[in-house]
Amino acid sequence: MTRKDAPSKLPAPSGPPARPRTLVLACGAFAAGMGLAYMAAAGAPPHYLLVNLAALVLGATAWLALARAAGSSLRRAGFLVLALAGALLLTAFFGLAIEGASRWVRVGPLNVQVSLVVLPMMLVLYARRPDVTGTAGMVVAALALAMQPDRAMAGALAAGLLGLLGAGPGRLPLTAAAASLAAFGWTLITPDRLPATPHVDRILYTAFDVHPLAGVAVAAGAAALALPALIVAHRAADARPALLAFGACWLAAVAAAALGNYPTPLVGYGGSAILGYWLGGALLPAAAARAGGREDSATTPVDGRDAGTTTSELRVTHPA
Repeated sequence: MTRKDAPSKLPAPSGPPARPRTLVLACGAFAAGMGLAYMAAAGAPPHYLLVNLAALVLGATAWLALARAAGSSLRRAGFLVLALAGALLLTAFFGLAIEGASRWVRVGPLNVQVSLVVLPMMLVLYARRPDVTGTAGMVVAALALAMQPDRAMAGALAAGLLGLLGAGPGRLPLTAAAASLAAFGWTLITPDRLPATPHVDRILYTAFDVHPLAGVAVAAGAAALALPALIVAHRAADARPALLAFGACWLAAVAAAALGNYPTPLVGYGGSAILGYWLGGALLPAAAARAGGREDSATTPVDGRDAGTTTSELRVTHPA
């Protein structure tokens, strides 16, 4: 068969783009729903359920608003990371202190754990656009978590940055990861005297004492937090850094809850983790193309040219 008769190489098939933000919304709703089922079965105070329900509504509203603004926010991602790190540092100095730990701010009758709300957002923003300002923000965040001290969230920060490095090495993320590991090491040698709180801490174990199905619900809900990263990251190079950072952060938070007296995110009482999961998820890429495909908003033709336009005639834009 001559070269002329040889069949032309067909483009690799590609399916519809995966949507990380939508997956986060679904997984967060599932996990929070499993937590509500557990708390109802365990006889938690009714206002615990109301707080988590309110966080679901508020988080979904914030997800819609933040997802629409995510594209423009990326242009100043580093400054946003630094500002959020400042909130963590202010919490370390002026936050509500309990048993020597300063991790919360009081909002009305509720104590909000600031790190659970802002850290996932910081990691996703930084993973999508690491720069010098964002790196400074990560170093400040590591310092703040060491000062609070918060062993669980210091570990989550380190895990998220190591996940980012797993997607591809870089000098700036390596600097941020080194600072986070130093902060985590400091928290390991700092006493943590906080006792376990019912329906908040160690429920990955105590839920099985309520009923085996309650334990399964809690375990399934906690496992669901990493599903968006597991489903999308391996087949979407453009979204991989942010997804690995996001997924590693929540896996570390769940591991901390299994090992110590730290909040079990989304499946236990507390709206901070619900807000943090959905706010961080809203900043992920809107649509990540499957292997062989491309992201919906990754490239756009210049001057309205059709799909046959050459690569050199394409303008690359940041994903929304």
